[in-house]
Amino acid sequence: MKIAVCIKQVPQTTNVKINPETNTLVREGVESQINPFDLYALEEAVRVKERLAAAGEECTVTVVSMGPPQVEAALREAITLGADDAVLLCDRAFAGADTWATAYALAEALKRMEARLVFCGMQAIDGDTAQVGPGITVHAEYSLAAYVAKIDEITTKKATVHRLLEDGYEVCELSLPAVFTVVKEINEPRTPSIRGKMKAKSAQIPMWTAESMGLDPEKCGLKGSPTQVVKIFSPEHRAGGERWEGDAADLASKLLDVLGERVTV
Repeated sequence: MKIAVCIKQVPQTTNVKINPETNTLVREGVESQINPFDLYALEEAVRVKERLAAAGEECTVTVVSMGPPQVEAALREAITLGADDAVLLCDRAFAGADTWATAYALAEALKRMEARLVFCGMQAIDGDTAQVGPGITVHAEYSLAAYVAKIDEITTKKATVHRLLEDGYEVCELSLPAVFTVVKEINEPRTPSIRGKMKAKSAQIPMWTAESMGLDPEKCGLKGSPTQVVKIFSPEHRAGGERWEGDAADLASKLLDVLGERVTV
């Protein structure tokens, strides 16, 4: 069975800076990393491969990402963590893609790879939309299980998983091909192995373009994005505020008085 993992390279910082002219993230001079949630997706993919291999099923794990040439470093890191190979979607035609256009390109790549099971992190830390994984299922017409915290049973045809909800878990069964977006509770990612590092160093990572994949140019990049960023900015830091100390009942009474003065019906 062919298993795929979608990863994203994100800034390795919480101090994200915005270019006021282009309304895009400033990546120059900022270290990058694999999106942390995607590491859990990769680990689970490798575990499923090992699990099915023990049952006599031949499996491979391929990592795929869309982005500029430097994303190759993240793909090689993924190979050190257990992936068998990797593919990079790299083309100026993909520039400016929103989550919908990104999901379209990734879905077409996954179908081309004939992936039966796709793992994604539940969201990326730079966008926090959690839309690409579900978007892939729409374009590829795969089943979807979001916020997966545990895989109970899995075969080449179906899987039973636990989905993490606000008030507990939901157990559901779905048929493959499918996309799982996973939460960090699902596992503990492994560290790179020496064997993995040697494999990553010599790995040949193909770069697929929109043309080589036969994609519709009207569905790629900025042209294929129904949403566009009009303006993005960092909020101004607000100083001031008041600190109250005292008995809880007195503070509650004081708070009610202040709210009564400031809130109008």
